[in-house]
Amino acid sequence: MLYFAKWKIAVILAVCLLGLAFTAPNFMSSQTRQSIPDWLPNQSINLGLDLQGGSHLLLQIDSEAVLRDRMTDLAEAMRNDLGDIRPRIRRSGFQIGDRSVSFQVRDTERMDEVREVLRGLVTQIGGGLAVGAGGPDLQITADGNRFIATLTEAGEKARLAAAVQQSIEIVRRRVDETGVNEPTIQRQGEDRIIIQLPGVEDPDRIKRLLGRTAKMTFHLVDLSADPNADRLPPGTMRVFEERDGAEIPWAVRKKVEVSGEHLVDAQPNYQDGRPVVAFRFDAIGARRFGQITSQNVGRPFAIILDDKVVSAPRIESAILQGSGIITGGFSVQEANDLAVLLRAGALPAPLTILEERTVGPDLGRDSVAAGETAAVIGFAAVVVFMFLAYGPVFGVAANTALITNLFLIFGALSALQATLTLPGIAGIVLTIGMAVDANVLVFERIREELSNGRSPFNAVEAGYQRALTTIVDANVTTGFAAAVLFAMGSGPVRGFAVTLFLGIVCSMFTAILLSRMIIAFWLRRKRPNVLTV
Repeated sequence: MLYFAKWKIAVILAVCLLGLAFTAPNFMSSQTRQSIPDWLPNQSINLGLDLQGGSHLLLQIDSEAVLRDRMTDLAEAMRNDLGDIRPRIRRSGFQIGDRSVSFQVRDTERMDEVREVLRGLVTQIGGGLAVGAGGPDLQITADGNRFIATLTEAGEKARLAAAVQQSIEIVRRRVDETGVNEPTIQRQGEDRIIIQLPGVEDPDRIKRLLGRTAKMTFHLVDLSADPNADRLPPGTMRVFEERDGAEIPWAVRKKVEVSGEHLVDAQPNYQDGRPVVAFRFDAIGARRFGQITSQNVGRPFAIILDDKVVSAPRIESAILQGSGIITGGFSVQEANDLAVLLRAGALPAPLTILEERTVGPDLGRDSVAAGETAAVIGFAAVVVFMFLAYGPVFGVAANTALITNLFLIFGALSALQATLTLPGIAGIVLTIGMAVDANVLVFERIREELSNGRSPFNAVEAGYQRALTTIVDANVTTGFAAAVLFAMGSGPVRGFAVTLFLGIVCSMFTAILLSRMIIAFWLRRKRPNVLTV
């Protein structure tokens, strides 16, 4: 136990130096860190919301809107699939509810054909199992010549879970576009999302970005309809454009000619000295956009964003390259934000802000100062105790391991780019006390061996051998607890678990290897006849 091969010594020293190297950037200014080459450690620990200050938002997804969209998509899919049958099946009375879609089949002798078509959309048709792309979220029953598709409870949960996950990804893309460093975006419950934005003191812009669905569609304007009429022709809808503080009505066709889901890029630009947004479609969207513009030259083409007409430019010529420009009297900031929204994609449903909190940087600085004070006091108390309890040799070895342990923890946090929170600081303070547990076990065991008459070398070797099992058991059980906290907890609890787990790993390394190596070197050099612990 007291013999160290050269390669072991090299590995121990290398790990210690790496911990020091990754910790060092935390004590440098941001300008100094930026001047360090990329191949060298140059990253500092990210401070969480409670330490740096910032904004906390709790959002809720509109679950009813998610289910309505599901039913609308289902009805459209039914219309399309049934419309592809030749000769055409006569049907009527499509009714879309919150969780159901129903329609009547006039050609009752062709009911079996309808059932066959719907097999690709549902799992049950009149009690019979059917396999299709719709998954186990729909059930269809037949009441005479009327088919009723109902969304099951499992279907509701699956659809809502998918919408929440999609919303999280889109929210993350929108927030990342604003340059916020290390945001925390995670799900809470079934339909809520927590967003923590460290360093953001004014969340108004973020709220504007998150409060918009950003669902963009392109529709042809119905020139034959009067947008001010009480009733519009079938297939036409009234949409308003906000212009100079007034709402201008437009009569547009309900059919979506091109959907915003085919957008691949959107960038702010200038046209005639005014801010605009330039967009570009993918191959499918470009082909569709080219067909529509080729067939409707001279006709207004409305761009609708979140049920509002942004602009309705006249098609001057066919646009075959799959790109265009959105004008709307934007300011520079509005053009930038709209480009961010379009690049990030549309939310599957609106998000409502349920809770908003702003943490000032002064409170964060107070928390950091309090954490530093607690760490310094705890560290000093442990150092003094170890020195007084175990003398200059073993006390210095334990304290050296303790200092190295702190460097390794902060180095690991920096390398992992982890976010340090106030509970994380609590975990570090706790680790300071736990870091010497292994040394205490070893040193007490060495005392027992010395009292039994063993020589200094044999006592030290036996002390490390016999205490090793206890050390491993104690730290492994604590590691399991930290792993459970990380897996089951969220936010601050995870921060505590991360620092606790890192502290356990680093303390095992410093206690079992580093302090033992220091004591072994001292023993081989001094070769004392009497050992005092």
